[in-house]
Amino acid sequence: MKTDSNQPAHRRLRARFVAISWRDLAVSFGPVVLVSIAAIWLAVWLVKPAPPRTVTISAGPQGSSFWNAAQRYKTILARDGITLNVLTSEGSRQNVERLADDSQNVDLGLVQGGVSQGLNVDGLVSLGSVFYAPISVFYRGPRVTKLSDFTGKRIAIGREGSGARALSLTLLKANGIEPGGPTTLTAYDGQEAAQALIEGRVDAAMLTGDTATGPTMGKLIREPGIRLMDFAQADAYTRRFTYLNQLTLPRGVFDLGRNLPAQAVHVISPTVELVARDSLHPALSDLLIEAAKEVHGKANLLQRAGEFPSAQVHEFPLSDDAARYYQSGKGFLYRHLPFWIASLADRIVVLLVPIIVVLIPAFRLVPALYSWRVKSRLYRWYGALIALEREALADDAHAESTNLRHRLDAIEAAVNRLKIPLAYADQFYVLREHIGFVRQRLDAMHPEPVGAGAGGLAGAHAVQRAGGVPPEAGASA
Repeated sequence: MKTDSNQPAHRRLRARFVAISWRDLAVSFGPVVLVSIAAIWLAVWLVKPAPPRTVTISAGPQGSSFWNAAQRYKTILARDGITLNVLTSEGSRQNVERLADDSQNVDLGLVQGGVSQGLNVDGLVSLGSVFYAPISVFYRGPRVTKLSDFTGKRIAIGREGSGARALSLTLLKANGIEPGGPTTLTAYDGQEAAQALIEGRVDAAMLTGDTATGPTMGKLIREPGIRLMDFAQADAYTRRFTYLNQLTLPRGVFDLGRNLPAQAVHVISPTVELVARDSLHPALSDLLIEAAKEVHGKANLLQRAGEFPSAQVHEFPLSDDAARYYQSGKGFLYRHLPFWIASLADRIVVLLVPIIVVLIPAFRLVPALYSWRVKSRLYRWYGALIALEREALADDAHAESTNLRHRLDAIEAAVNRLKIPLAYADQFYVLREHIGFVRQRLDAMHPEPVGAGAGGLAGAHAVQRAGGVPPEAGASA
């Protein structure tokens, strides 16, 4: 009986059967792993970190309308664990300067329209308008309806750096009144300006925004000899300065019993915007607008209920997060979960998107890709086997029969050396059967001559066993 070492090379079975082909598995997983890493990296890059627990707002002078509003924001944000640091300032102009300066640790500011001329406001966005800041001009003397009537007078226009001063200078310049001319422009504001007007040290006081508090205006409207100017040119102002709105104060709005004012008064008013750096966390944007809604959403002498906060903006673009809020409100998670839990869940959802959309379908392809790689090693020999069989059927194949057998032996030897997972052993043996089938057809169509190669040696031994001519004799013959 022949041992394996005595068999021709193409007959020796050296195939290795393994539980799993780690090389094929690694190659199958490779593209999926790369896609997964890219998807997760993109998700992490897109996901913002957790919202900061401390934010800083530049408001206005202590006791002003801006400062009071910021203090109320602080109380509301504290409910969700956010600490709001409130900085006093000279007013809107300084608030913009702080926001525009990256070295300043300021995230937010209350800014009235018309004060940012000449400042670099790139990178600043608006969270919306939060309230009106009407320009209230109080004066002594006969009735006045135009700012140009104050030429040569003494006017209090607000302190340096305030929004009231910046806006007052803009409007006075449009009426031909500028610093250095015959009109005296003083830096009084708020209570100081009101007291100077009462004492006769100025002829008019322009109050707006953070200087026109309710007590100050109520005090002046009740003072004998002091009037509130009716802007007869209000329509012209709103068309020339697009950040201005026309408002009407009805008769008796300040004091019904004394009918103050005695007739309806037209005033012009910018809106105050809540301005932030464009790096503000989206979750904080929603929280701040919610706070502004609680503080400024009620009806008062100048606005209807629900009018503020609004998407109406002038000098600063509305942020994408604020635009989304005004269009559809708070996100689903923030409507139904506490703020910090919703923030965490929101970031987890963003990380899950690539897993659901990319990774799960990709990993479902891995078994098919693995199977294809294993089977492709078997299928490539089917192609060679079919080509050989076609050549064997050709008319002139008899002359090439020896070459065809050598090629078939090489195919069989290569197949017998394959490394195949056990799950595909059946397909391995089917391929070997097909190789045997082709060999049988080749032998039937083109018999190998006796004495040729391995077949001749086998024939000689058969003759010897039958008692015929010894091999040596056969060789001599």
